[in-house]
Amino acid sequence: LLRRGGIDMATEGDVELELETETSGPERPPEKPRKHDSGAADLERVTDYAEEKEIQSSNLETAMSVIGDRRSREQKAKQEREKELAKVTIKKEDLELIMTEMEISRAAAERSLREHMGNVVEALIALTN
Repeated sequence: LLRRGGIDMATEGDVELELETETSGPERPPEKPRKHDSGAADLERVTDYAEEKEIQSSNLETAMSVIGDRRSREQKAKQEREKELAKVTIKKEDLELIMTEMEISRAAAERSLREHMGNVVEALIALTN
């Protein structure tokens, strides 16, 4: 504070300091209640998690049964498809042609021929795409 002729004059910096000390004084809440509130919030989060876990476990059983059913259906369909493909007759010459021209294994060439019902041209086109 500056003193001129008995009148106290405050500079701008002094006023800001006084205001800061006033607001940071008794108006601030003490730290302990804030810690207590966060503990209650933590407890609430824990109970929410436990409730969600219970809900998820009941849904989990349902989801697992649905997944199991889907897998068994897919596996059954795959087995039926393999049986159908095994019934398809293929020529030995066609198989050797695909193996040599495409430079693939016997199993891959046979699979392609069976999937295209023994048609060499369609099997070759499918293998080139």
